[in-house]
Amino acid sequence: MRLETRAPRRAPAVEEKRGELTRLETRAPKASDSIEDFDTDPPIFPTIFIKGPYGAPAQDYMKFDILLLIGLGIGATPFISIIKDLLSNIKPDGEDDETCSYLKGGKKYPDRAYFYWVTREQNSFEWFKGVMDDIAEYDQNKIIEMHNYLTSVYEEGDARSALIGMVQKMQQAKNGVDIVSESRITTHFARPNWRKVFSTLSNIHPSSRIGVFYCGSATLVKVLNELCHEFSLETSTRFQFHKENF
Repeated sequence: MRLETRAPRRAPAVEEKRGELTRLETRAPKASDSIEDFDTDPPIFPTIFIKGPYGAPAQDYMKFDILLLIGLGIGATPFISIIKDLLSNIKPDGEDDETCSYLKGGKKYPDRAYFYWVTREQNSFEWFKGVMDDIAEYDQNKIIEMHNYLTSVYEEGDARSALIGMVQKMQQAKNGVDIVSESRITTHFARPNWRKVFSTLSNIHPSSRIGVFYCGSATLVKVLNELCHEFSLETSTRFQFHKENF
């Protein structure tokens, strides 16, 4: 038997395809150029939307007569900067912090500032203990009113928090130091009654512009915004709400 071998078939040749590369160049017109040097049809560009820039909500705090600062947990951080600014204006010359000394110079500061700090962790009060001590020492005219709230303890008046409340009052009367925050600022328990806060401010500061600045979770945004609208309509005080969520 004779075996025949055949040469393998070659695949048909494929023509190589080349793409087209277009180069576009633009240049600024010169004074010597004539209108014929350019196309008469207007160029077509995509639509670009730009949002921003966005500044910090509390950066315009000096525009208001009164400040209501509300921070939840770490949300107190931006308001501590405002408190330091106010303190730099209160401290005698030569005793202000170097970082804040440039703020003195005839600027108009708000007449009062109410700072509500709400947190679950007692250790959180250690973050700004120095600032709280400065408020107690230098703010003799009570320009800054600070309210610390610890939500992990039952509200004042509850039998379950009566013992700690009694010890707190005795310690503060004896040494002038709050046992919860370990500062001279009294710590309240549970959560603030926000309607009562707004009602008190509208009675104390009639016909004033109050800037309400909030930094924290979104849980309080709707409540505070509605209270601002309500008391702005029903009283002569005008509340303007600013928020920053995290």
